[in-house]
Amino acid sequence: MMADFTKDQQALRDGLAPVLEKLDEGHVERDAAAEFPREAWRRLAGTGILGLPFDERYGGLGQSLTTTMYVLEGLGEGCRDAGLNFSACTHMVAAGVPLQRFGSDALKERHLPGICTGELIGAHAISEPDSGSDALAMRTRAVRDGDAYVLNGSKAFVSNGPVADVFTVYARTSDRPGPLSITAFLVDRDTPGLTLGRPLAKMGLRTSPLCELYFDDCRVPADRVVGRPGGGFLVLDHVMRWEILCSFVINAGEMQRRVDACVRYAQTRSQFGQPIGSYQAVSHKIVDMATGVETSRRWLYETARRMTAGDNVTRDIAMAKLVTSEANVASALAAVQIFGGNGYMAEFGIESQLRNAVAGTIYSGTSETQRNRIAALLGL
Repeated sequence: MMADFTKDQQALRDGLAPVLEKLDEGHVERDAAAEFPREAWRRLAGTGILGLPFDERYGGLGQSLTTTMYVLEGLGEGCRDAGLNFSACTHMVAAGVPLQRFGSDALKERHLPGICTGELIGAHAISEPDSGSDALAMRTRAVRDGDAYVLNGSKAFVSNGPVADVFTVYARTSDRPGPLSITAFLVDRDTPGLTLGRPLAKMGLRTSPLCELYFDDCRVPADRVVGRPGGGFLVLDHVMRWEILCSFVINAGEMQRRVDACVRYAQTRSQFGQPIGSYQAVSHKIVDMATGVETSRRWLYETARRMTAGDNVTRDIAMAKLVTSEANVASALAAVQIFGGNGYMAEFGIESQLRNAVAGTIYSGTSETQRNRIAALLGL
């Protein structure tokens, strides 16, 4: 893929190199403790990566979607803290992307500079305990009251929630069925009536904290609407496309690092008098891993190219997400098997990759949801 990108794009990606080793320091211990790496966050923010796709007037770098993806792929390949990678992507697409596309000038002026520098941490609140991937079934309500909306309800699985300064919250503003009943709001952490639940323990991505949010007569000024009232589903659709392309291209980078590690290990680890890579059972696993990386890349970048050109990529997005998330799980499982006992031990950081990969088949719409969507688009 390197030949497909310009020297300027490569320079942006190479700009991560000086901090990657520092980002990795203590990542196994942080994962075990489920600790958000604030110092690593500051180091990462210092590279400018968090401002990649945002307008220069707000402190961003003004880069395209594909350039942003290319640099994020480099982050996935170079940084072993998958939770940090996930938090960075969530921050960019949860708060920054909807603001840039739909926010008022006042909202942009107030929040985008801090989002670009990482001084503000962003999160989005979509899922609810009873609705999961079915966003249109959300129950959180927002009722207009003068110059504000009053929010009541709760949100579940809010990535970055415990450390976020600002949330993009989706709530129902109408009883009408369909997408025009949803509105997006930008809500500050200290807004009266907003309560954060405790951080939740989870299987993987442990350094990216999540929690529940509770809204109890939470008054949000009407000028905090992102886009227009009733336009929240349009905002969400835009965000989810960016989320899938950006978060899963990070996974592609992580898969490439895993392939490289398995190749090195298979070349140097000997069993029964020869390197394990000489055994077809091992070499074929690595071939399948490498094929998964290349297939995922092609789906992700081609979908991004078509989306930028204005094509309808609804099916492509679903397929790119499905292909990459499931290839990542297969790749991580193969790596555990190739590394054997070492792969199973926490100190080597291989088993955590499998735990992290499973999450990708759930967030941003489960694999089952993606298959249902693709089936419907096929006329089934």
